Amino acid sequence: MAYITRQQVRDYKSFKTNDTDNDSLLDDLITRAQVIIDRYCNRTFEASTNTVRYFDAVRDVENNGLLLYLDDDLSEINSVTNGDGIVVASNEYVTEPRNVTPYYAIKILSNSGKAWEYDDDPENAIAVSGKWAYSTTAPLDIQQACIELTAYLFDKRLRLVEDSRGQVSNDGVALMPSDIPRSVRSILDRYKKVL
Repeated sequence: MAYITRQQVRDYKSFKTNDTDNDSLLDDLITRAQVIIDRYCNRTFEASTNTVRYFDAVRDVENNGLLLYLDDDLSEINSVTNGDGIVVASNEYVTEPRNVTPYYAIKILSNSGKAWEYDDDPENAIAVSGKWAYSTTAPLDIQQACIELTAYLFDKRLRLVEDSRGQVSNDGVALMPSDIPRSVRSILDRYKKVL
């Protein structure tokens, strides 16, 4: 799912209502801008469908077998299946952090009498189904960054010769133009995940 719509970019660029000549290009540039944003930040900002990820019941677990560390951002949990094949009910665990996404861990409550476990092999024993992203809908400032980056990419196609020359610093070092405008980077830097 795209973080933004074509119409948002058309409005931002003040395109005339009947000017639809560039619509397919805008759709392509929206996709490219979203990929650039995700790669720059090392994360995905929106998920609309549930997918399953598997975890090691030994390597990914700490805190006396109660805390399961996730390998990516999780914005919504659909189901959790322990390594013994038993579904862990939503009232038997809490997320870390508790009240805000993205989640980075799932902690089984001490009073549930359960722990993360496995039957035969610990590898891929625990299954977590959910929406694996920063959020179920991209945050508003990420949407704005995507609009601005799409508009920049649209305009950049007209300035290829100018951009390819770059600039020279005061001490004679060639400065290459940035692929991401400074205003967009200032938004994205707040969301960049350190790997």
